[in-house]
Amino acid sequence: MAGRKSSSLSSFWWHKPDWRAFLLSPLAALYDHVASRRIMQASPPHIALPVLCIGNFTVGGAGKTPTCIAFAQAAKAEGLVPGIVSRGYGGSFKDVHLVDAGADNAALTGDEPLLLAHYAKVAVSPDRYKAAQLLQQQGCDFIIMDDGFQSARLFYDYALVVVDAVRGIGNGRVIPAGPLRAALATQFQKASALLRITPDHQQGADASENVIRMAARANKPFFDAKLVSVARQPVKDKKFLCFAGIGNPQKFYASVAELGGEVVESRSFGDHYQYKPQDIGKLLADARAAGLQLATTAKDFVRLRALRPAIEGNWLSEIAVFDVRLDFGREKILQRIIRTTRQNYLDRSLEF
Repeated sequence: MAGRKSSSLSSFWWHKPDWRAFLLSPLAALYDHVASRRIMQASPPHIALPVLCIGNFTVGGAGKTPTCIAFAQAAKAEGLVPGIVSRGYGGSFKDVHLVDAGADNAALTGDEPLLLAHYAKVAVSPDRYKAAQLLQQQGCDFIIMDDGFQSARLFYDYALVVVDAVRGIGNGRVIPAGPLRAALATQFQKASALLRITPDHQQGADASENVIRMAARANKPFFDAKLVSVARQPVKDKKFLCFAGIGNPQKFYASVAELGGEVVESRSFGDHYQYKPQDIGKLLADARAAGLQLATTAKDFVRLRALRPAIEGNWLSEIAVFDVRLDFGREKILQRIIRTTRQNYLDRSLEF
């Protein structure tokens, strides 16, 4: 498998602490002081709806998007009208905007909101409270907040923190020495429960074990889900040039192999990377010259659609698309968390 490493995250974050982590420790201490103080002293605005926050301890992909989708589907099955609040990272909207999956593009809304809009109403805004208000006006009665666990923009009734079983919390250090958004002890105080996401057919050690042990000691519930890879076209025995601009592209490349494809080449871009026509032109040319099928993630694919006017031909049809879904097994985890969130909201309402 050839390719270049993602520039979105520092690769040393995900290994045992080395000299770079130690060198950056003073900056990390300063960052943690500010972040932890904001988390502990925050007084976010309350909205008159139950709010479930899907967050993570670290930067980078941990599985929040498929988790939000799973909860949106489960909320609908419970007879609710879910709405999803998103920061719209990578988009250009500065105020509040209700996402139109058919008309909007990722340059305006960000890629994740476009994906999520196929499952529930989505409002994007840097001000999460305003986004929640818009969803309330649209008739939503249950808010799912995509990320925002460390922010002070909207009060949440339940915080489910997603942990990737493959990467865990990396070297356990705070930005910029590691991937943590604040000291783990501080973040644990605000978490309601943990969700460990394990790729289907995972091989090797579970990097999240130390975090799960901490959750047990802190008396925080933790749940498990399997990340199942799915493809929109036949994969078995095909050879691919895979490309991705996501937090953990290696997870995507592994999923192609799990489904029976061969990743001959790979190209990794930064997380939420906005592709340019020349990027796609080169990828198409390289794939054609090598006799390979281009492949990318569903999240990347929604970003590519914005380039249709700039690139001639039906080139999108040459790209195989891979997606993921969460399998919670037979446990009614989703329903239990939704009902707890709603009960916490009712208890909160009685206080005012």
